[in-house]
Amino acid sequence: MNIIIIGYGRVGASLASLLSDGNDSVVVIDNDPAVVAGVDPDFPGRVIVGLGYDENVLIEAGVEECDALAAVTSSDNVNLMTSEVARRLFDVPYVITRLVNPARLDVYEQLGLDYVCDTEIVAEDISAKIRSRHSHHLDTFGPYEVLTFSLLPHGEMRVSDVEALGSVDVILVRHGGMVVRPSKGMALSEGDTIMAAVRTDSLAAVQPYMKG
Repeated sequence: MNIIIIGYGRVGASLASLLSDGNDSVVVIDNDPAVVAGVDPDFPGRVIVGLGYDENVLIEAGVEECDALAAVTSSDNVNLMTSEVARRLFDVPYVITRLVNPARLDVYEQLGLDYVCDTEIVAEDISAKIRSRHSHHLDTFGPYEVLTFSLLPHGEMRVSDVEALGSVDVILVRHGGMVVRPSKGMALSEGDTIMAAVRTDSLAAVQPYMKG
């Protein structure tokens, strides 16, 4: 994919690093020359100085062949303007916009923007972990929790042994550097990372097998 990222702050830099770790082409735009000058020299993408909503800057970045654009500056106004230019003038197929101030949510929704509110995500994640009272929590679906944890086995264990602890469904296992959808008979080792759906009333039985 051809991807354009607007803003090279902490969010933009992390996003650029994640997206450039593959076969995608990534271009970053930031209006601060000092920020651009400080980009990691090993970054495989292009970095351009300019305003994200400037049509000429976007054209230089390749917006006409762009598959996705992420506006992730610390300014909601810049993100809004950039997203509208990308969507309405250049018909970018997928535009995602960072929402910094939740009070602006109505504006984002009225414009039909696909957005991520980092303030709400952090608050929701912390709230969920407080309510679940453990750091392995990912999400809740009715009476089930989705967990990810490093295995602390008690002797030899297989996937079926973990599932036999209660109402547990092992979804994915990271084993030996590979992520797999495991068979019931797959042997597990200490330190394997497990993603599982666990019924709340089975948590106590699973917790002794979680590191940390």
